[in-house]
Order: sequence, then structure tokens, then C-alpha cells
Amino acid sequence: MYPAGNLFIPAPHGRLEAISKEPRDAARGAALVLHPHPLHGGTMHNKVVFRTARGLEDAGLATLRVNFRGVGLSTGEHTGARGGEQEDARLALDYLAGKYPALPLLLAGFSFGARVGLEVGTHDPRVRFLIGVGTPVSIPEREYDFSFLAECRKPLLLVHGDHDEFGSVTDLRALAARVPPEAGARVHVVEGAGHFFDQQLEDLRRAVADWAGEMLAG
Repeated sequence: MYPAGNLFIPAPHGRLEAISKEPRDAARGAALVLHPHPLHGGTMHNKVVFRTARGLEDAGLATLRVNFRGVGLSTGEHTGARGGEQEDARLALDYLAGKYPALPLLLAGFSFGARVGLEVGTHDPRVRFLIGVGTPVSIPEREYDFSFLAECRKPLLLVHGDHDEFGSVTDLRALAARVPPEAGARVHVVEGAGHFFDQQLEDLRRAVADWAGEMLAG
């Protein structure tokens, strides 16, 4: 049997496999959480994605994790951070907006998922808050261009390990400095953490929960 909370979202290429979770109490918001690179083993079951979603649930948000096209039971084929994966994210937002029409939407992503989610969330008027975890700012710009963040005016949290292999804290702070001040971009550095937060997953969860709770409180 398909586990409770798992679902399929219709897509032009067929379907997206997803997992939906409700918070312990009445939902105060709804969040989409996107996974790392599909060609390097990234799925919605990734431990960083799971712990990010758990932090959001602790803050009172319903969460939705999806497998991008070509991953798990999702149909289609990988197309890249600027391709069909952005369409997949928008389809997942359609689902959340339909299920929770009165709640604010948050978009979070880890690594490749941060690259996809930050751009989609910057431009989608339904998204109120943004989170990037392990944002890959040091990968060559031809692959992961973040110049679109110059247009972001939504509250933004960037959670990063100080030993992240794919983005230095210096580069991340420089990126945050280019975000318009209205976004109030906040950089939270987790000491001792690498890209996958191996021994610091609880620090990640807490940082996400605290910031999301603060944003929802107004």
C-alpha cells in the first residue's frame, strides 16, 4: 500500500510523487521543500530535506516534499535548475495553494533545490517566505546563476555550514548583501557543518523552526 501522506500531483509529463505532512496543531502556513540534485542521488527523502520540513512543521506549517521529474515514482526526465524542475515546483505550489488557499506559502530548498526554489519563489506572487539551505553559491555561475535574487523582496533565510563544500560563507554573505534590503535576508551559519549537516541536523531544524515561527508571528 502507498503510505499515508503520500500522493501524486498531476503534471504535463505525467505525475509528481509527493509526501504531505500536517503540523501537530492547526496549520499556520504551508511550505514546499525541494530536494538536492537528482543526478547525484537527491530525493525528497534526503535527510536535510526531511529535517528542514520537520523544522517547518514544528513552526506550525503543513509541508509538501516532492520528487522532481525522473526521480522515484515521478515521471519525466531531468532538465536542469532552469528547466522543467522549475515547472515541477510551480505545480507543487499550485497543489498547496489549492489545498490551503487562506494560508501563507513558504518555499524552501536544499542545494540544487535551493537554486530552483529561490528563483521560483522570488517570482511567484503566492510565495511569502523563502529559505535556502546549503545554497551552492560557489559553483560556477554558468550552472547556478543567483543574479535573480537582486529582484527578491521577500523575507529570506539562508542556512549554511561553515565547512560547506559547495559554497563558502564569504560568498554566501556577498550574495545576501546583493538582495534588496526589504527582504531582510538573514544568514545563519552552523558551525562545524559541511554541505550535508551530518552531525548538525538538529541545529538546522532549530534554525528553520525559529525563523519560520518568527515570520509567521508577524
